Amino acid sequence: MSIDSYEASLKRSDEIRADLPVHPEKYTMLTGDRPTGRLHLGHYFGTIRERVALQDMGVATRVIIADYQVITDRDSTGNIADNVHNMIIDYLACGIDPQKTIIFAHSATPASNQLMLPFLSLVTEAELLRNPTVKTEMDASGHALTGLLLTYPVHQACDILFCKGNIVPVGKDQMPHIEQTRQIARRFNERYGHVFPEPDGLLSDAPAIPGLDGRKMSKSYGNAISLSATADETTKLIKKSQTDAERTITFDPEGRPGVSALLTTAALCTGRTEAAIAAEIGEGGSGTLKKYVTESVNAYLEPIRARRTELAADRGYIASVLAEGNRRANEIAEATLDEVRATMGMVY
Repeated sequence: MSIDSYEASLKRSDEIRADLPVHPEKYTMLTGDRPTGRLHLGHYFGTIRERVALQDMGVATRVIIADYQVITDRDSTGNIADNVHNMIIDYLACGIDPQKTIIFAHSATPASNQLMLPFLSLVTEAELLRNPTVKTEMDASGHALTGLLLTYPVHQACDILFCKGNIVPVGKDQMPHIEQTRQIARRFNERYGHVFPEPDGLLSDAPAIPGLDGRKMSKSYGNAISLSATADETTKLIKKSQTDAERTITFDPEGRPGVSALLTTAALCTGRTEAAIAAEIGEGGSGTLKKYVTESVNAYLEPIRARRTELAADRGYIASVLAEGNRRANEIAEATLDEVRATMGMVY
């Protein structure tokens, strides 16, 4: 993505952010997660907290559990049902309201997936191969480039456009997906007739969330604090996190990644700055720092954990949330597919 293109996207994102509180009814947001494991603090501060804010603002919100996208780079769907179940519990515990937000599964909305066929006719092989996000994900997985991974951005376009989504919260690295979705919508509208909006990326202003070792917080790195972790489990995780031998605590992400990651975690949970926390701890060393971080995280997560415990006790309710979300998503998807067929002259 060129600098000029990014600057234009950022300007548009800023304009939307300014308009959202004034005209929330103009916007439909689509976002979601792949159920590859438990959600963690990185997910919460990176995306979930903003979803709740947009939902409560009055934006039409749709959250997709992208189960089909798990197999873009995984050989197994082991534990997927448990991951989906716990993902819904996490969403609800964090404040996503199923009365306001449609929570649904990729595999349960066949009409949205059927949009893949006309959409694939609107992109070239070269355009798919140029998408930098696909290449990054292929390299990370160590797998050969499958047809599903190559067409991942088209599948995402189906997810966004089936519900006429016009805003998608993203980081800078995901903007190529939004550009490809915009291109697909534009080409469909030009070729057959206007059906789809050209969605905008709502660029995230959330800070990068480091894991306990200073790298990006990730399930696969084992450096994440899961939202489902108990207070004791969180204490043990933080206790064994890597720091260094220097006693004075300072914020230096390049030189002291472990110490700095802990400071950022505490800052997010307390609303303070890393520098202020470091100055307070001073020469207290990593032991004092870890104690402060543990108390901060556990205090922040306490109400979420309490709600989680309540929700986990009612499996029937969690199943009903997904069933109702799937029903509502299917209604929207089928109406959109009918509109697509009619616009293409395929009603017989």
